[in-house]
Amino acid sequence: MARNREFEVNTVLGKAMDVFWEKGYEKTSMQDLVTEMGVHRRSIYDTFGGKHELFMKVIDRYDEFIDTTIHRHADEHTSPKQAIRYMFERAIRKKEPSKGCLMVNTAVELAIHDEEAAAKVNLSFTKTEAHLLELVQLAQKTGEIAGQHDAVKLSQFLNNALLGLRVLVKTTDDREKLQGIVDTTLSVLD
Repeated sequence: MARNREFEVNTVLGKAMDVFWEKGYEKTSMQDLVTEMGVHRRSIYDTFGGKHELFMKVIDRYDEFIDTTIHRHADEHTSPKQAIRYMFERAIRKKEPSKGCLMVNTAVELAIHDEEAAAKVNLSFTKTEAHLLELVQLAQKTGEIAGQHDAVKLSQFLNNALLGLRVLVKTTDDREKLQGIVDTTLSVLD
Protein backbone atom coordinates (compact mmCIF):
# COMPACT_ATOMS: atom_id res chain seq x y z
CA MET A 1 0.00 0.00 0.00
CA ALA A 2 1.40 3.39 -1.01
CA ARG A 3 2.00 5.92 1.73
CA ASN A 4 0.49 9.37 1.52
CA ARG A 5 3.01 12.10 0.83
CA GLU A 6 3.70 13.92 4.08
CA PHE A 7 5.08 17.12 2.58
CA GLU A 8 4.16 19.82 0.08
CA VAL A 9 6.25 19.32 -3.06
CA ASN A 10 6.78 23.01 -3.87
CA THR A 11 7.91 23.75 -0.32
CA VAL A 12 10.56 21.03 -0.24
CA LEU A 13 11.62 21.84 -3.80
CA GLY A 14 12.25 25.41 -2.63
CA LYS A 15 14.36 24.07 0.23
CA ALA A 16 16.33 21.90 -2.18
CA MET A 17 16.90 24.95 -4.37
CA ASP A 18 18.37 26.81 -1.42
CA VAL A 19 20.78 23.94 -0.70
CA PHE A 20 21.96 23.59 -4.30
CA TRP A 21 22.19 27.37 -4.67
CA GLU A 22 24.32 27.66 -1.54
CA LYS A 23 26.62 24.65 -2.06
CA GLY A 24 26.47 23.89 -5.77
CA TYR A 25 25.51 20.56 -7.29
CA GLU A 26 28.72 18.62 -6.67
CA LYS A 27 29.15 19.65 -3.02
CA THR A 28 25.53 18.93 -2.10
CA SER A 29 25.11 15.45 -0.67
CA MET A 30 21.91 13.48 -0.38
CA GLN A 31 22.27 13.85 3.39
CA ASP A 32 22.37 17.65 2.98
CA LEU A 33 19.14 17.43 1.02
CA VAL A 34 17.48 15.11 3.55
CA THR A 35 18.45 17.41 6.41
CA GLU A 36 17.46 20.68 4.77
CA MET A 37 14.32 19.46 3.04
CA GLY A 38 13.10 17.64 6.15
CA VAL A 39 12.12 14.66 4.02
CA HIS A 40 13.24 11.05 4.23
CA ARG A 41 15.76 9.91 1.63
CA ARG A 42 13.32 7.33 0.25
CA SER A 43 10.66 10.02 -0.18
CA ILE A 44 13.10 12.16 -2.15
CA TYR A 45 13.85 9.26 -4.48
CA ASP A 46 10.17 8.30 -4.79
CA THR A 47 9.03 11.86 -5.49
CA PHE A 48 11.87 13.40 -7.44
CA GLY A 49 14.15 10.55 -8.52
CA GLY A 50 17.85 10.83 -7.72
CA LYS A 51 19.95 13.87 -6.95
CA HIS A 52 20.36 14.80 -10.62
CA GLU A 53 16.63 14.59 -11.37
CA LEU A 54 15.92 16.70 -8.29
CA PHE A 55 18.47 19.27 -9.43
CA MET A 56 16.88 19.46 -12.88
CA LYS A 57 13.51 20.16 -11.22
CA VAL A 58 15.21 22.84 -9.12
CA ILE A 59 16.66 24.43 -12.28
CA ASP A 60 13.19 24.45 -13.86
CA ARG A 61 11.77 26.08 -10.74
CA TYR A 62 14.53 28.71 -10.75
CA ASP A 63 13.86 29.44 -14.43
CA GLU A 64 10.19 30.05 -13.54
CA PHE A 65 11.40 32.35 -10.75
CA ILE A 66 13.43 34.37 -13.28
CA ASP A 67 10.39 34.65 -15.56
CA THR A 68 7.97 35.70 -12.83
CA THR A 69 10.22 37.75 -10.59
CA ILE A 70 12.67 39.43 -12.89
CA HIS A 71 11.19 39.55 -16.39
CA ARG A 72 7.64 40.38 -15.33
CA HIS A 73 8.76 42.92 -12.74
CA ALA A 74 10.96 44.54 -15.37
CA ASP A 75 7.94 44.85 -17.64
CA GLU A 76 6.06 46.79 -14.94
CA HIS A 77 8.36 49.80 -15.42
CA THR A 78 7.05 52.78 -17.32
CA SER A 79 9.48 52.45 -20.18
CA PRO A 80 11.42 49.64 -21.87
CA LYS A 81 14.72 51.39 -21.12
CA GLN A 82 13.82 51.51 -17.42
CA ALA A 83 12.89 47.82 -17.59
CA ILE A 84 16.35 47.01 -18.94
CA ARG A 85 17.94 49.06 -16.16
CA TYR A 86 15.80 47.21 -13.60
CA MET A 87 17.20 43.87 -14.81
CA PHE A 88 20.76 45.13 -14.31
CA GLU A 89 20.03 46.80 -10.97
CA ARG A 90 18.37 43.62 -9.75
CA ALA A 91 21.54 41.66 -10.55
CA ILE A 92 23.66 43.83 -8.24
CA ARG A 93 21.32 43.84 -5.27
CA LYS A 94 23.47 42.43 -2.53
CA LYS A 95 22.32 39.77 -0.16
CA GLU A 96 24.85 38.62 2.40
CA PRO A 97 26.52 36.44 1.40
CA SER A 98 25.77 36.62 -2.31
CA LYS A 99 24.92 33.30 -3.88
CA GLY A 100 24.84 34.84 -7.33
CA CYS A 101 22.55 33.48 -10.01
CA LEU A 102 21.77 29.77 -9.86
CA MET A 103 21.74 29.53 -13.68
CA VAL A 104 25.17 31.14 -13.95
CA ASN A 105 26.45 28.94 -11.12
CA THR A 106 25.14 25.88 -12.95
CA ALA A 107 26.68 27.01 -16.24
CA VAL A 108 30.08 27.35 -14.60
CA GLU A 109 29.87 24.14 -12.58
CA LEU A 110 28.04 21.66 -14.80
CA ALA A 111 27.41 22.81 -18.36
CA ILE A 112 30.69 21.52 -19.75
CA HIS A 113 29.98 17.90 -18.74
CA ASP A 114 26.21 17.69 -18.20
CA GLU A 115 24.22 18.05 -21.44
CA GLU A 116 20.85 18.27 -19.69
CA ALA A 117 22.05 21.04 -17.38
CA ALA A 118 23.67 22.85 -20.32
CA ALA A 119 20.42 22.68 -22.29
CA LYS A 120 18.40 24.12 -19.40
CA VAL A 121 20.95 26.88 -18.81
CA ASN A 122 21.07 27.76 -22.51
CA LEU A 123 17.27 27.88 -22.67
CA SER A 124 17.16 30.24 -19.70
CA PHE A 125 19.88 32.50 -21.14
CA THR A 126 18.10 32.50 -24.51
CA LYS A 127 14.82 33.53 -22.88
CA THR A 128 16.53 36.43 -21.13
CA GLU A 129 18.15 37.50 -24.39
CA ALA A 130 14.77 37.30 -26.16
CA HIS A 131 13.22 39.41 -23.42
CA LEU A 132 15.97 41.99 -23.80
CA LEU A 133 15.40 41.97 -27.56
CA GLU A 134 11.71 42.71 -27.07
CA LEU A 135 12.56 45.60 -24.75
CA VAL A 136 15.20 47.01 -27.13
CA GLN A 137 12.85 46.82 -30.12
CA LEU A 138 10.05 48.48 -28.16
CA ALA A 139 12.42 51.21 -26.97
CA GLN A 140 13.54 51.77 -30.55
CA LYS A 141 9.93 52.13 -31.69
CA THR A 142 9.29 54.75 -29.02
CA GLY A 143 12.58 56.54 -29.75
CA GLU A 144 14.00 55.80 -26.33
CA ILE A 145 16.92 53.91 -27.89
CA ALA A 146 18.44 55.05 -31.18
CA GLY A 147 17.38 53.08 -34.22
CA GLN A 148 20.95 52.92 -35.56
CA HIS A 149 21.68 50.02 -33.18
CA ASP A 150 21.12 46.51 -34.48
CA ALA A 151 18.51 45.30 -31.97
CA VAL A 152 19.65 41.67 -32.09
CA LYS A 153 23.32 42.49 -31.55
CA LEU A 154 22.45 44.98 -28.83
CA SER A 155 20.34 42.42 -26.96
CA GLN A 156 23.17 39.88 -27.27
CA PHE A 157 25.60 42.43 -25.85
CA LEU A 158 23.26 43.29 -22.99
CA ASN A 159 22.65 39.63 -22.17
CA ASN A 160 26.39 38.94 -22.13
CA ALA A 161 27.00 41.96 -19.89
CA LEU A 162 24.20 40.88 -17.56
CA LEU A 163 25.65 37.37 -17.27
CA GLY A 164 29.09 38.79 -16.50
CA LEU A 165 27.59 41.03 -13.85
CA ARG A 166 25.89 38.01 -12.26
CA VAL A 167 29.30 36.36 -11.94
CA LEU A 168 31.05 39.47 -10.64
CA VAL A 169 28.47 40.08 -7.90
CA LYS A 170 29.70 36.87 -6.24
CA THR A 171 33.23 38.21 -5.96
CA THR A 172 32.89 41.81 -4.80
CA ASP A 173 31.03 43.85 -2.23
CA ASP A 174 32.05 47.10 -3.93
CA ARG A 175 28.64 48.63 -4.64
CA GLU A 176 30.18 51.68 -6.32
CA LYS A 177 32.13 49.46 -8.73
CA LEU A 178 29.05 47.38 -9.58
CA GLN A 179 26.89 50.47 -10.11
CA GLY A 180 29.60 51.99 -12.31
CA ILE A 181 29.61 48.86 -14.46
CA VAL A 182 25.83 48.98 -14.82
CA ASP A 183 25.87 52.67 -15.72
CA THR A 184 28.70 52.26 -18.24
CA THR A 185 27.11 49.21 -19.83
CA LEU A 186 23.74 50.88 -20.19
CA SER A 187 25.30 54.07 -21.59
CA VAL A 188 25.27 52.32 -24.98
CA LEU A 189 21.50 52.81 -24.90
CA ASP A 190 21.85 56.62 -24.85
